[in-house]
Amino acid sequence: MSRVLIIGAGGVGRVVTHKCAQVPEVFDAICLASRTVSKCEVIASEIKRPIEVAALDADDPAQTAALIRKFQADLVINVALPYQDLAIMDACLETGVAYVDTANYEPRDEAKFCYKWQWEYHDRFKQKGLLALLGSGFDPGVTNVFTAWLHKHEFDTIHQLDIIDCNAGDHGHAFATNFNPEINIREITQRGKYYEDGKWIETDPLSESQLWDFPEGIGPKKIYLLYHEELESLVKHFPGIRKARFWMTFGDSYLTHLKVLQNVGMTRIDPVPYKGTEIIPIEFLKALLPDPASLGATTKGKTCIGCLVEGTKDGKPKKAFLYNVCDHEECYREVNAQAISYTTGVPAMIGAMMVATGAWKGSGVFNMEQFDPDPFMEKLNIHGLPWKLTIL
Repeated sequence: MSRVLIIGAGGVGRVVTHKCAQVPEVFDAICLASRTVSKCEVIASEIKRPIEVAALDADDPAQTAALIRKFQADLVINVALPYQDLAIMDACLETGVAYVDTANYEPRDEAKFCYKWQWEYHDRFKQKGLLALLGSGFDPGVTNVFTAWLHKHEFDTIHQLDIIDCNAGDHGHAFATNFNPEINIREITQRGKYYEDGKWIETDPLSESQLWDFPEGIGPKKIYLLYHEELESLVKHFPGIRKARFWMTFGDSYLTHLKVLQNVGMTRIDPVPYKGTEIIPIEFLKALLPDPASLGATTKGKTCIGCLVEGTKDGKPKKAFLYNVCDHEECYREVNAQAISYTTGVPAMIGAMMVATGAWKGSGVFNMEQFDPDPFMEKLNIHGLPWKLTIL
C-alpha cells in the first residue's frame, strides 16, 4: 500500500483524488494539496473515505519537501501547472519519493513543449534509486501506451502514427477551455510541428486540417494539426516510425473567439504595463474565463482519443485504430467532472498504481511507452476508460 500526495486541485486533481480513493488497497492514505486549500476541502467533502488536505505553494521545493515529510508520502502525483514540474521533481529527489505527472515541463516565459528539461533529471533519479514517470495523462500517456501495445501485439513495425483527439462535447458557454485556459491557449497557438523521415517540420498554427469520421455516433469532425509532446518521446523510443503527427478537433466558434483574442493581444505571455504595474494578458484572460472544473455540470457529448497506426505484420501492410470513447455526463455522475478532466485523471491514477504496486519498476526518468503496456491496458478497462481496436 502507498501514501500518495496529490498536488493540484483543479478538474484533473478532483478526478485523481476520487479515483485513488476508489482503490484503498493501493492508496491507503491520500493527501490533496493546492495553493487554494478551500478547493481541496470541497473535493475531500465529496469522498466517503478520509482525505487529508494541505495548503502548498508548489513553486517552492522546500515547502513541497516539508509536506512530503509531514505526510510521509511514498509517491507524488503532480497535476499542478507544468511550470512547477521541476520544482516538484526537486522536492521528490530531496525526500526520496517517486514522481508521476501528466504533462511536460514548460517555462513560464516561452510556449515551448519538450522533455529536455525533465530528461536531464534521469541520472539524478537513477542515482537515488527513484522512478519518475512522465506524461501519465491521456495524450500524453494513454496514447503512448496504446502505441507500445500496438507495437507489441499488432505490428512488427510501425511506419506512421497519427494521434487523434476529439472533444465532441458542448459545455454551453460562448467560449471556454476544457482544461487550464493558460496552458490550453499556449498549446494551440504555438507553431505546429510533425515528424517525417528523421526531421521535424514546422507549420503555421492550425494551418493544416482534414475531416475525420469518428466512431460510435460522433461522426465527421474537422481535425487540426498541432505539436504535442508525446511525439518527441515516441519517435525516440520507436525509431521505426517514419511519420508522426498529432491532430485535435476545434469548433468554428472556438477558433473565431481565439483569433479575436490573439488579434487584440489577450493571448500574449509577456508582461505589459498597466496602471503602474505589469500584467500578463493570458493570465488576466484566465481569470475572466469559466473555471474548467466548473464545466462538468453543463457539458454533454463524448470524447474520442486514439492512435491511428500504419505498418506491417508478418510482412504484410496493416492499419489499425486503437481508441477510447468517453461520455461527459457519465463522468460527471461518477466524479463531478467532465470527460477532459476524467481522461487525464484516470490514467494519472493508473500510472501511480503501476509505480506503487511495482508493476512498473525502474530508476530514473521514464516515459510511459518504456514499460510493458499490458498491465496498464488491463486497468484502463477496469477503471473507466475501456478501449477498442478497429482493424482498417
